[in-house]
Order: sequence, then structure tokens, then C-alpha cells
Amino acid sequence: MIVVIDFGSQFNQLIARRVRENNVYCQVEPSNIPIEKIKALHPEGIILSGGPSSIYEENSPTMDKSLFDLGIPVLGICYGMHYMVHILGGKIKKASKREYGFASLEIKDSDPLFKDMETGFQCWMSHGDSAIELPENFKITASTQNTPIAAIANPEKKFYGLQLHPEVEHSINGSKMIRHFLFDVCKCSENWTMKSFRDGAVAQIKEAVGDKKVIMGLSGGVDSSVAATLIHKAIGKNLFCIFVDNGLLRKNEKQTLEKNLITNLDLNIKFVDAQDKFLTALKGVVDPEKKRKIIGNLFIEVFEAQASEIDGAEFLGQGTLYPDIIESKSAFGGPTSIIKSHHNVGGLPEKMKLKLVEPLQLLFKDEVRKLGTELGINDDLIWRQPFPGPGLAIRIMGEITEKRLNILREADALLLEEIKNAGLYRKLWQSFAVLLPIKSVGVMGDKRTFANCIAIRAVTSNDAMTADWAKLPHDLLGKISNRIINEVENINRVVFDITSKPPGTIEWE
Repeated sequence: MIVVIDFGSQFNQLIARRVRENNVYCQVEPSNIPIEKIKALHPEGIILSGGPSSIYEENSPTMDKSLFDLGIPVLGICYGMHYMVHILGGKIKKASKREYGFASLEIKDSDPLFKDMETGFQCWMSHGDSAIELPENFKITASTQNTPIAAIANPEKKFYGLQLHPEVEHSINGSKMIRHFLFDVCKCSENWTMKSFRDGAVAQIKEAVGDKKVIMGLSGGVDSSVAATLIHKAIGKNLFCIFVDNGLLRKNEKQTLEKNLITNLDLNIKFVDAQDKFLTALKGVVDPEKKRKIIGNLFIEVFEAQASEIDGAEFLGQGTLYPDIIESKSAFGGPTSIIKSHHNVGGLPEKMKLKLVEPLQLLFKDEVRKLGTELGINDDLIWRQPFPGPGLAIRIMGEITEKRLNILREADALLLEEIKNAGLYRKLWQSFAVLLPIKSVGVMGDKRTFANCIAIRAVTSNDAMTADWAKLPHDLLGKISNRIINEVENINRVVFDITSKPPGTIEWE
């Protein structure tokens, strides 16, 4: 396995993903990780991430320098390279000319990271500091026009540094550099597979939970469905799933869930009809934050009432993913990485006194989908696009009413049908309809109309941190617009949102 030390880089998750794409296990740890914990993990290699700080700034991130005495290969990226140079006796200073964006990398000396590559190619830079003096026994292996020391190596110690960012797609050969570090330098094995993860996770859940009961709130999304299926595989009918129908779901949501998880996978699910409660509580509310709070608090109330009816439940299942863990504090090690004391996770009351089961907490989204396939879950569920927790409430601008919900459901269903027919559903991160709080004048059947307006939102993204509006074909947009206007009552205008994230968000509220 590989340990990534996080110095605050916006790309640390991307580094981990690049490692795992090579079927090598990897986990991200904070820079203050004790050296004894690194030893206990027995990594084949260590990657030091980039970060926004300067090595010479007060309170810049650092770590135990005995890391370099472990006899383990180290790759430093950007700030990680600066830290390695600085701590081993070299010098870093503010660059005379900052380097952001594309640059042309020129190979200067032999380096296993550049094996079988051309002598020059494009890379991606993002730094304001540079190395000006290297530690003993290091050599320069690559340069750019603005950065004479763009890559370094100490072959004897197996220490390597890259000023460029190999983890981003903009760096030609970046993935190859990481692969060479994994296999040519660290001698890793390609044994990180979803089958091995599945088998290990099932064994851990069995050991930790035993014959006790687990309750879980099921949303019907990819994460909760895969987590529930994995827990079910470990403990069978001792998993009790609760699906709260809040009346804010997509068309035929309940029926889809019943088919995929009950009929096909035999999960134990209780469906709770709470539509009236939610719609009553949301009556007259237009502020998006108030909507979210009302929906969240009411969900807790309904879920807690149902959970209290399950005697002897000691555990709460959650579909938490690795990005959530990285953003707080990494955790690893045996069953305790899956089971920990429950403390207000997801807003649920502490008085429930449940221990938490998080079987997906070491996985990224794409890995969750691979795991779902390994578990035999239907492709239609595995590849569902993300759906917000507050549901259609934040896709209806303004007041939530039964009538407006039905309008949006129909429009959204038609949109998704055409996206799927065009073979684009899996290529898009999200695609959905939004009901706007305005009406517009139109002409239908030689008559003046004054009806609702629908916005189409479609984006491409890898992780939802950033997103670009999808360049849907004009004929497809025309077909979607025509169907919505003709088949959905009270709609006479359709518009297309061409805002990226940032500056916009993916959802409208």
C-alpha cells in the first residue's frame, strides 16, 4: 500500500485516485500522523502532496523528519518536494516568476519516473516557490523554462521530487510517472480489487456486528444502496432498512427501489409514507436554507420514531465515502475502521446511542460503483446520477406544492428518458429539470398562454468539486424541449443552464 501525506493540497484525493487506478491500495493521512503509525501501516511507498503554503512561512505544515530514515521510497509533489528539499538540507525560495498552468517539461537526466518517455512534453504547474539548492546526493532530472529544478532524484535513497502535478489530467505522462513510482520504484503489487475489498469488508462487519441488529436509512441512491447490500451480505436479515418517502422524490422512486433492492437482492426494507408531514411543514416556505432545515429535522424525527420500534438495534449503517473522511480525519485499521462510536452523524440524535457502521468509508465514488457490480446490484441503480438529500424541494424555486411537484416530476422524467436514449446518461455527472418561480407568455393552439418555465441542467464532472455545463447536441435539446412543452401540463417554455461550477453550483438551491 501507499500512504499519501496531505499537506493541504486541493488534489490530494486525486493523487489517491491515480494510485488506486493501478489496483494499488492507498490512503490519505494528515501531515501530523505519528511516525509509529506510518510504520504500522507497512507502506511500500510514501507520496507527499502539494499544498498552498510556503515552506519558509510560519506554521507551514511539517511532519516528523524521521520519515526519511525509514528506508521507504518517497515521492514529493510541489510543496511535498519543497518539504523534502528543505528538511534534507537544500534551499527553497520565492520564485522570481510564478508558474501556473501549462509548461513544457524537458528531461535532463535519467529517472525511473520518466522511463520510456520523450525528452519533452506538456506538464501542469501551480507554484510560486522553487528549489534553488538541492540536498546532498540529489540531481536535477527535468526543467521548464521558468523552473530550472522541475524534477529531482536521489536514486540511492529512492527519493524523488516533482515540481509539476502528475495527478492532474493536464500533465501529459503524469499517470505514467505515478505508475513508474508504484511499480518500478516501490515494487508494489496490483492486488487492490473490489473483490478483495468486498470479502474483507464482509468479514470485518461480521466480526464487529456479530448477531446484533443494524438499522439504516435508505435513500435509494448509489452509496446507501451499496452500503446496505454489503452489510446485508454480512449479517442478512439483521439489517433493518428504513426508507422515508418524503413526497419529494423522483417519479416512481419507490417502485424502482422495491424492484432493485427487495425483489433482486432480498433486502429487509420498511417503507414509511410521510409525504403529508413534509408537505405540510414546507407549506409557504421559499427560502432554500429553511427548506433544508425543515426536511432534515423532520427526517430525523420520522427516522427516530421508526428506529425505536426495532428492539435490540445497536448499530447504525451509513454510506459515508472516503472524501468525507479525508476532509475530517482519516481512520484505518481492522473492524474499528468500520465501527466507531456514534456522535451526531448525519444530524441523528446522540440519545440513540448507536455505534456506526461505515463499510464504504475507504472508497471513492467510482470504486463504490465497482463494488456494487461485484455485489450483483442492477446497473440501473449503480449508475444512477447523484440526487440531493432534500430531493425535489431544492429543484423547485419557490413554494413546494403537490401540483408543482407533479409538474417537475413529469418534466424531469422526460428529460432523463431522452438523455438515456441518446446514450449520454453515464457520461454526465448530473442531468435534471428545475421548475422556475416565474411564468412566461406563450402561444399554444393559436391561444395566448401564461405558464411555467422549466430549466434544464446538465453537467460533466469527476467529483462535483468543479463542474462544466454539458454541451448537449442541439437536436437533443430541441427534442427534450418539445416533449416537455407538449406532454407536461402548464409548461410553455424551456431554457438551458450554461453555467459552470464555479461560479455557479450544480444544484440551483
